[in-house]
Amino acid sequence: MEKTIYIAGGCFWGVEAYYDLLKGVIKTTVGYINGSSENPSYKDLKAGKADHAEAVEIVYDDDAISLETLLGHYLRFVDPYSVDKQGGDVGHQYRTGVFYVYEGDASLIKNYLDSTLRKGYAIEVGPMKNFYNAEEYHQKYLEKNPDGYCHINLSLVKPSERKK
Repeated sequence: MEKTIYIAGGCFWGVEAYYDLLKGVIKTTVGYINGSSENPSYKDLKAGKADHAEAVEIVYDDDAISLETLLGHYLRFVDPYSVDKQGGDVGHQYRTGVFYVYEGDASLIKNYLDSTLRKGYAIEVGPMKNFYNAEEYHQKYLEKNPDGYCHINLSLVKPSERKK
């Protein structure tokens, strides 16, 4: 069955590139999530005029890859205790979060993080309230710009986990 989850893990370029490598991930889109304004731009976030997080919409086949597996991958590359900072990216738009569409995913996400991490993690967990696609030049950015900055080590995806 096709499902959707939203992951915020710092700069969305690397998060998207990472999940695009995984078997079972059907599609990814980078964008801005759970802010208080409509249709924000990257410039709005950088200037502090919008309070959204940079996030990736991940559409996946839950028969091929589970939500728990997706979360396990997330914890490979994110610092779950860092507030508003991942790698060299600093600012409120770089906060971490897992945002669900299906109410049943809420307890699964919370239980997974609570059982895997020590208390005090900074990962926001909640429903997806709004999501706006980022500008086209951000979509698949690291494919278009292979030398672009990425705080995420894509080699953390094992060969057996990669799409062929």
